[in-house]
Amino acid sequence: MALTIEKRLGSITVGIAGCGGLGSNCAVALARVGTGHLILADFDLVEQGNLNRQYYFLDQVGQQKVEALKNNIHRINPDIKIDAYPVMLDPDKIRDIFQECDAIVEAFDRKEMKLMIAETVLIHMPHIPLIMGSGLAGWGNNDQLATRQSGNLYICGDESSETSDVLPPLAPRVGIVANMQANVVMEILLGKKGTIC
Repeated sequence: MALTIEKRLGSITVGIAGCGGLGSNCAVALARVGTGHLILADFDLVEQGNLNRQYYFLDQVGQQKVEALKNNIHRINPDIKIDAYPVMLDPDKIRDIFQECDAIVEAFDRKEMKLMIAETVLIHMPHIPLIMGSGLAGWGNNDQLATRQSGNLYICGDESSETSDVLPPLAPRVGIVANMQANVVMEILLGKKGTIC
């Protein structure tokens, strides 16, 4: 007998590397569909400047992002198991923290961190799908947002628009890419286009 979607989602573990604009919104999307276990990792604190695109609230400014996000997710779905790691990720910590994940979502701001997690996962954990975000600055141009796959690596975004003072990261495009990442996680683990594998 086939498992229901809810039971299948409830058995999934997803790692979220970075809990800013992409990570916080992707984690919330995965929580809303009933993902059973989320592993959150981020060393940063919530700042007021984050509130224009990240899933935090004014009274959480100054808190650890992973703890604030854990609290917010538990308000949505108290049954989700959440492991929160307030750490700066490096290759060793990535392997230790995310080794049991069914999928890993990359949600870093800096290029060097994106490269570091890509190399670590592709070399040391190649069996785990890695869903990255690239190119989400500014606004508009929804038609340029897409997902590209190469083996177990998936990249969501337009892969070209870099954040700057002229093209800041703003809630609409950040949210779209974060939700694309969550949707790719579901597609990988549940099957394409709503079909059951």
